[in-house]
Amino acid sequence: MNNYDVKQEVTDKFSLRGRVFHKLREDILNGKYEEHEELKEVTIGEELGVSRTPVREAFRQLELEGLIQIIPNKGAYVTGITEKDVKDIYMIRSLLEGLCARWATEHITKEQLEEMEENVYLARFHAGKGHMEQLAELDNRFHEIMYEACNSKMLEHQLKDFHEYVLRVRRKTLADAGRGMASNEEHEKIMEAIKAKDADGAEKLAHMHMINAYENMVQNGLHEAYESKEKLQK
Repeated sequence: MNNYDVKQEVTDKFSLRGRVFHKLREDILNGKYEEHEELKEVTIGEELGVSRTPVREAFRQLELEGLIQIIPNKGAYVTGITEKDVKDIYMIRSLLEGLCARWATEHITKEQLEEMEENVYLARFHAGKGHMEQLAELDNRFHEIMYEACNSKMLEHQLKDFHEYVLRVRRKTLADAGRGMASNEEHEKIMEAIKAKDADGAEKLAHMHMINAYENMVQNGLHEAYESKEKLQK
């Protein structure tokens, strides 16, 4: 990432619009706002201590990401992440994570590989102790290391966005100790393939890791969770 890219990223993150956008996106993904709930410019502006302009600009960006819908002369309403969105994200991620792992075999640094190895070791320890919160944090970090190691800011940005979108759902599935341990075993195999510079193997393993993660969510009641949510909102 060159100096211009860094400046652009920092400017976006810390501009008024950027701060409002990131805060609202985090609140929507964390479930602070219910699906179909109206977001009011004035109220949000007062809560965040900003004028309506950066809030309006943030709304436009949130609409582009599919998280809200702006209805002319009515208002902005939360769309959130649907059950189909979760499936779509995982199917797309399965391909992109495979590509990421492939590129990581070429570009991973010694320091990144060492952190990845330590991550797998610590995750194995915490899984054995039933420390699910620590396991979830390590799981997130493993993917971040791989994203950084692929040496593509475009792919890294896309994968981090997808990762954030389904974070809340993933935390629930990793609360299952069995899946937490299985997930870490899959991480270890991906890491070993990257370490051996086995691009084909790393790509296949990372791809299947995402498929397994999604299938585990389905088995653990993904559909029922969304069905219950819909009933509560009626």
